[in-house]
Amino acid sequence: GGGGFFLLHRVADAKQVMIDARETAPAGVKREHYLDASGNPLRGATMQGGTASGIPGAPAGLAHLSRAYGTLPLADTLAPAIRLARDGFAVDGRYARIAKIRESFLRTLPEATRVFLADGQALTQGYVLKQPELAQTLTRLATEGVAGFYAGPVARALVDSVNAAGGVWQTSDLASYRVKERVPVKFTFQNATITSAALPSSGGLTLAQSLNILEYTPYKNGDPKVRTHYIVEAMRRAYHDRARYLGDPDFTVPPVEQLLDKNYAARRALSIDPNEATPSASMSDAPVKKSEGTNTTHFSVIDGAGNRVAGTLSINTPFGSGVLAGKTGVLLNNEMDDFVISPGVPNAYGLVGSEANAIKPGKRPLSSMSPTFVEDDRGVMILGTPGGSRIISMVLIGILEYLGQSELDARGIVNAPRFHHQYLPDRIEFEPDGFEPELLAQLSSLGHKVDIGKRRWGNMQVVIFNKKTRQTQVGNDPRGIGGLAWY
Repeated sequence: GGGGFFLLHRVADAKQVMIDARETAPAGVKREHYLDASGNPLRGATMQGGTASGIPGAPAGLAHLSRAYGTLPLADTLAPAIRLARDGFAVDGRYARIAKIRESFLRTLPEATRVFLADGQALTQGYVLKQPELAQTLTRLATEGVAGFYAGPVARALVDSVNAAGGVWQTSDLASYRVKERVPVKFTFQNATITSAALPSSGGLTLAQSLNILEYTPYKNGDPKVRTHYIVEAMRRAYHDRARYLGDPDFTVPPVEQLLDKNYAARRALSIDPNEATPSASMSDAPVKKSEGTNTTHFSVIDGAGNRVAGTLSINTPFGSGVLAGKTGVLLNNEMDDFVISPGVPNAYGLVGSEANAIKPGKRPLSSMSPTFVEDDRGVMILGTPGGSRIISMVLIGILEYLGQSELDARGIVNAPRFHHQYLPDRIEFEPDGFEPELLAQLSSLGHKVDIGKRRWGNMQVVIFNKKTRQTQVGNDPRGIGGLAWY
């Protein structure tokens, strides 16, 4: 019921491509669905119910991958998912915690209550969650391909359920959905070539700009205060441009060449004061805050030939819009919250946006999902993570960790403590217990607002192929749930 991006590298011809399976706004959508007569946001309109859901892209993305690039039929690759849906899986502690947080929300939705609650209560650790209706829908997708989801009884159930919850979907929205192949963002930093997601993901451009700015700073001088200050200021400027310029490239024309230009990065770097934080409010054309969600999954994959995939998928916030479509088992996204409803209207997580990311029929909302490849003389790294607006900063720190290692260590990359700045709100967010109090005090003395989180974030999955040893190693984020699978 969501969407995502798949970044592919094919060894046979060195082809690199991003599969864009991001959700789209339905054809009947209007801003008035999200604003009252005075132009104020309608509470919950982008977060729950039918108005919150975009047309899913993930099923079409999986079918496209299988048809255009797979070596196995879709029925084979979906078989484990069908089995998990049919036979169930034991709820783990992380799921149980999130479900408890969303318990009252789920209780307001009859279909979600039926599937995701037991006797009206959130599922506890060890409970075996079975979803036979989802298994049937996955089987239709496996046997019929795109038509199994975007036409016929599943499509009708999706439309009926969304519209009963206040949406404006049409069966033609589903029938007309198309996956898009896009040229990834590719750039160099130090001695590495970095390939990342293209628009409508903001990940590649924001990473490129952050790293290009850092090239013109002394961030590597060894002093943690200096390093953190310059990384934060690079993030601030890159997220500022994200807010001003970025959106669906089929609807807007962002200044991509300028944003990737090293000379532009050098000018941005010159605006950094080594002794003082730059107030975000002082930066030109400052839009107001906006953001996106964290109910996201990432896979990093490499095969024996060196073909590789970084795939990030999401339905936005935990349990998405809460709309469980009829008897399909499909839980729908609330990705409409990733659009800008109106200037100055924040969404769930605090990023900023402009008219470039305004809601329009058929448009894809801007995303932070950042599946990425890093390659240098030593090896190849495949990485990505959930984390909403923090995804880009996590991947940025992962790249810097990789490039700073004398010996490649995937676990060291996922274990590294994380911090984040996204221009607005104007603060540095730090994971708890990962940074020395002295460093935090030094940054505060520079004028940075320091915010210590209550819990660590992300679920980064890293694969590194070492070119010298010909060995592959993995890093599963200890903050989340992940694992190594060999086939």
